Amino acid sequence: MDLKQWIRDIPDYPKPGILFRDLTPLLAHPPAFRYVTDSLVERYRTGRFDAVAVIDARGFLFGSPVAYQLRLPLIPLRKANKLPPETVSVEYALEYGHARIEMKATALGPGQKVLIVDDLLATGGTAAAAAKLIRGRGASVGAAAFVVELSALDGRKLLPGIEISSLVTY
Repeated sequence: MDLKQWIRDIPDYPKPGILFRDLTPLLAHPPAFRYVTDSLVERYRTGRFDAVAVIDARGFLFGSPVAYQLRLPLIPLRKANKLPPETVSVEYALEYGHARIEMKATALGPGQKVLIVDDLLATGGTAAAAAKLIRGRGASVGAAAFVVELSALDGRKLLPGIEISSLVTY
């Protein structure tokens, strides 16, 4: 399936010079959404993962059905101050400042192998922070899956040693 037909380009959003890839048309088209979910599930069915970590917020939309179908725990990685205590966090740089992601302190433990799912890989900062957060609990990142990858931004370089897959590349 050509998923690009269900991804809308919005120029100058959220600020001038940014080309936003809007996945809401894909989410609103059940065959496309089903294709994304089924493709990710099939790819990682035999990955022997212990959990699926999803990045706030659009990663929740794609990773939740994957975790459900793989019968794995879903670990939300949230923006700062969105989870009740006790949490662990990692701060990371953005193009326009800093951000922090958190997870429950008891969500993962040593030796667990985690699949990260998010909607889009751009510069890689958020995904790298997610990997650091997971590794900080003694777990490992077995793979990271994205619906869209903006290859010109080379986000993969911040994720050395992690198997990365994406369904659509720009």
